[in-house]
Amino acid sequence: MPMPPSTAPIPRAAPARSLGDSHRTIRVPQGAGFWRRFLAFAGPGYLVAVGYMDPGNWATDIAGGSAFGYALLSVVLLSNLMAIVLQALSARLGIGAGLDLAQACRAHYSRPVAIALWLLCEIAIIACDLAEVLGTAIALKLLFGLPLVWGVLVTAADVFLVLALQRFGFRKLEAFIIALLGIIAGCFVYELMLAKPDMGGILTGLVPTSQIVTNPAMLYLAIGILGATVMPHNLYLHSSIVQTRAHGEDAAGRREAATMATIDSTVALGLAFFINAAILILAAATFHSSGRTDVAEIDQAYRLLAPSLGVGAASVVFAVALLASGQNSTITGTLAGQIVMEGFLNLRLPVWLRRLVTRALAIVPAVIVVGATGDAGATKLLVLSQVILSLQLPFAVVPLVRFTGSRTIMGELASPAWLRVLAWGITGVIIALNLTLLYGMF
Repeated sequence: MPMPPSTAPIPRAAPARSLGDSHRTIRVPQGAGFWRRFLAFAGPGYLVAVGYMDPGNWATDIAGGSAFGYALLSVVLLSNLMAIVLQALSARLGIGAGLDLAQACRAHYSRPVAIALWLLCEIAIIACDLAEVLGTAIALKLLFGLPLVWGVLVTAADVFLVLALQRFGFRKLEAFIIALLGIIAGCFVYELMLAKPDMGGILTGLVPTSQIVTNPAMLYLAIGILGATVMPHNLYLHSSIVQTRAHGEDAAGRREAATMATIDSTVALGLAFFINAAILILAAATFHSSGRTDVAEIDQAYRLLAPSLGVGAASVVFAVALLASGQNSTITGTLAGQIVMEGFLNLRLPVWLRRLVTRALAIVPAVIVVGATGDAGATKLLVLSQVILSLQLPFAVVPLVRFTGSRTIMGELASPAWLRVLAWGITGVIIALNLTLLYGMF
């Protein structure tokens, strides 16, 4: 675990602006009403929310809903509440310190610790990218019959989609992502109307039970849901993209920016909760209730949805939502990778090169696993990628909570005592769950 940050930062060259091409490029109208100002701040929360509903979530939520019905809904809810607090801290860091989380780690930890944190974060980004690769490839197979291995290779072209979108400016990129989120949400509203889930079961499932910890299979999926929901790279991403807003530089301007960013991310993560819960509820209502507790793969769920719900379009809508999810996650994963490398190493690479390297590191294991085990191995690899993400979480959360609680680093935006207690409590839960998982595995 990294050591506490020193109160006197190690003298180093001042970091370049986070996402320099987009830094403070979105104007916040001065003297305008609340809604106009809020709309100027709105957007980063939705980019962050994308990571909370990527294809990795689909695998863990489908497996959890099929095997245990509505019981793991409480884990989805608690994970989302934790995410709301941690993302608010991430935005607070970017606005209060003027640094993204990677830059702050580089400035306030020794070089060996910073390098270790960077390597761990790169592992998390590769695991996340692996989920995006497999999710997109599965969607292409379901919609167009493309073999999974070829679909994995096709995802390399996503690099050019990201580059094309970035040329139109950050605001256009946000609009594109929000549009895809709307498509995903609309698809699941339609699916739930067909599935007619048990409302009593949903309400009961939102209350945690001790069985989640005592049942090893349940705990494994719960850790996967936690890893799929609270994403390490999102903490780095959010602390950077909030700096795209040209808010007031005085104390009042920073406080307003922190408040607006918190509202933005909380609303966006509310949408992410609906989609994650909808996937689990759909699996519980369609598969678990009919005795199909073995449905753990995305393509298996696709094949069974239409006959189970009696509507042919149900499967197609499901696959369209999956494809939109994979593409959205690709875009935000690109930004997070750029932010992490630039922040930790102060190294600038062309975005296309950085993305190709990350995508290649995800494609190689995906091709090997799919080639060796067939399509059945894809979902297992998806769930494993989310467990890996969960194991990386403490190494992003601990520095974040430490930095945002420091008055030396944050000034007047340092976390108040109640927020520090809450944040450390969340950190303790994450670490305890990971230790429990490791104990069970070894």
